[in-house]
Amino acid sequence: MTIKEIQEEIIDEFAMFDDWMERYEHLIELGKSLPIIDEQFKVDENIIKGCQSKVWLHSNLQENKIRYTADSDAILTKGLVALLLRVYDNQTPQAILAANTDFIDEIGLKEHLSPTRANGLISMLKQIKLYAIAQQAN
Repeated sequence: MTIKEIQEEIIDEFAMFDDWMERYEHLIELGKSLPIIDEQFKVDENIIKGCQSKVWLHSNLQENKIRYTADSDAILTKGLVALLLRVYDNQTPQAILAANTDFIDEIGLKEHLSPTRANGLISMLKQIKLYAIAQQAN
């Protein structure tokens, strides 16, 4: 699937929920489904700066597609990073860099997160894009 198709799928998914408590619960469930990160990647250099909770993000290039793996010590944050990985994992660096992030606004995420969580989300997105820039150069 393309990034755009995945984003549209997420927008449709979140539209099914009546209120934000249900959406938060869905995010928490997404976090629970996040594959366990290998302990060797839970190092300081993989911690995303700007997040209130600890978030580890690691990437590597496989067949011109970036594979991301991540974890967080907070359940909601883990759901946020799982949502982002659902969109950007296993995509080419070019597709990641060309993709917009409008889906975040469309599902109402920014307006329903605390300012510190919203900043953390932006930091996660930035790091995903920085990894794509680095991998594109390889």
